Amino acid sequence: MAGNEYFGADERKEINDVLETGILFRYNHDAQRNNIWKAREFEAEVAKLVGAKYAHAVSSGSTAVSCALAAAGIGAGDEVIVPPFTYIASVEAVIFAGALPVFAEIDETLCLSAEGIRKAITPKTKAVMLVHMCGQMAQMDEIMEVIKEHNIVLIEDAGQAMAASFKGISTGLYGKTGCYSFDFFKIATAGEGGVFVTNDEAAYKLADSYADHGHDHQGNNRGMENHPIVGFNYRISELHAAVGLAQTRRVPMIREINNKHKKFMMAELGKIAGVSFATIPDADGDSATFLNMFLPNTEAAMKTVDEFNKNGVAGFNYWFTNMYHFINQWNHIKEGKVAARTNVQLLGAPQDYKNLDLPKTQETVGRLISFGIKATWTEQELKDLVAKMTISIKSSMGQTA
Repeated sequence: MAGNEYFGADERKEINDVLETGILFRYNHDAQRNNIWKAREFEAEVAKLVGAKYAHAVSSGSTAVSCALAAAGIGAGDEVIVPPFTYIASVEAVIFAGALPVFAEIDETLCLSAEGIRKAITPKTKAVMLVHMCGQMAQMDEIMEVIKEHNIVLIEDAGQAMAASFKGISTGLYGKTGCYSFDFFKIATAGEGGVFVTNDEAAYKLADSYADHGHDHQGNNRGMENHPIVGFNYRISELHAAVGLAQTRRVPMIREINNKHKKFMMAELGKIAGVSFATIPDADGDSATFLNMFLPNTEAAMKTVDEFNKNGVAGFNYWFTNMYHFINQWNHIKEGKVAARTNVQLLGAPQDYKNLDLPKTQETVGRLISFGIKATWTEQELKDLVAKMTISIKSSMGQTA
């Protein structure tokens, strides 16, 4: 599923370019860097890949989410609709922006549903944090209808879905702002890194300053730059950007192979009674980093997980019990366990986080098992994995092999 399958000469070349100059900082030092600007190249490569007018690289996917919120004007006291199934950084970023998370239902796309968003809207709703989960995409036509009808801001966390698209538009570019993650487990990695994207010039300029202590990056004397806004340090280093640059160039190849492997797995596993798959609103836009499989119910999924473990089947996630991706385990969020008080404590939570009523989400995540897809699998490795999965699934549901 990840770019970390492909470290090699390309990554070493980009890193060595930086080491030969000795300039690891992304800004200034024009004379010493010999025209080596890896962060700029990285941003341009991501923008080209996804079709964004603007891209700004930062230190992580999490800080990219923070930039996306700030650049969209989301802050103190704003209610932001968020999914209960996401890597927790999406929710953390809302809290640290001073905003208030409001949890809504997902559907079989594994993303927030239009119906879930509509039911969660209140007079205080300012934005929706739409997270495109597990390499796929949300039902964008339906969601955009709700966004436009209620005149609320859409922010997209496509950390798990870079290179996915819906009807030719990349995830991350339907909203006012969007972002991608380049951590070690994504389709492309910088080791640590993230990229903010937008087609809005004003939002881009805000993110560019916000991610670097408010600097306006005008002129060649950093100490004399103006500060149009207050910001913080979310900068990416030239070394991380160098790796991200080489990795981003590999994404089209990885996506093509991943889709081939995923289609084979779905065709074979789909023959098993009781097995189905997450809805992919645009199959042509799937980044195919995950195979997202449904069992008939939570009990069947848990039995299948046990059989996978018993038979040595590896490389899957059962999100229902995952500590960082599903709300059932987020006791620190529910109980307000924080190092320092946030607006959730100061203003009060907009929901009773301990008693949320999200039956569709519980049912959907309860029967979901996701497999990370590897582009480097050989044909035989893929066939062997599917054979072991088939035996395990049939055994868990009392079917003959």
